[in-house]
Amino acid sequence: MAAKLHCFGESGHSYKVALMLELTGTQWEPIFIDFFGGATRSPEYRAQLNEMGEAPVFIDGDTTLTQSGVILLHLVERTGQFGDGDPNEILRWLFWDNHKGSAQFGMLRFLRNFLPEDKRPTEAIAFLQGRVDAALATLDKRLQDRSWLAGDKPTIADLSCCGYLFYPEPFGFTPEKHIHIAAWLQRIATLPGWKHPYDLMPGNPADRAAKEDA
Repeated sequence: MAAKLHCFGESGHSYKVALMLELTGTQWEPIFIDFFGGATRSPEYRAQLNEMGEAPVFIDGDTTLTQSGVILLHLVERTGQFGDGDPNEILRWLFWDNHKGSAQFGMLRFLRNFLPEDKRPTEAIAFLQGRVDAALATLDKRLQDRSWLAGDKPTIADLSCCGYLFYPEPFGFTPEKHIHIAAWLQRIATLPGWKHPYDLMPGNPADRAAKEDA
């Protein structure tokens, strides 16, 4: 039976897990979450899938997991792949990403791109932009003289930290400014099975536009 990933195309946290599943050749099925329709905020979602009201949710038989870092660690054990690196470094970059990387990238991307322009909190955006710029500088420097974050091969540290960086919506990352990140993303994109987040998971701006036009 295929594993199920409750996810949506715009979610970088979901993308980390979806990409891991795809790269490892794991049988899985994406289950669309209507995040922008309020699905994760519903009592049913919190009671049946994730009390934290977040995505992704991974269901593998009798096992239900939330939080992308936890799911990635589970998939390393399940598949034996993308765990071949310094375990302390893998954890260090997973925790960094969830605190300084994706947590801030995702929030700023949402505020700058998915809120109506007249509702965008300019002071919060300016504050977050400074933190995002600092995080991107940290990541770019780490990749200055190495191909992968936590060893000689790609690991879940790389799959976690790249979660929001393949998306087209602007939030501060630019290949011209962050040349080492850009080269690293190219290496990830050449891994067999790689797919763009909007090609891997249902629900994205194009889907919403098509629905509105129908």
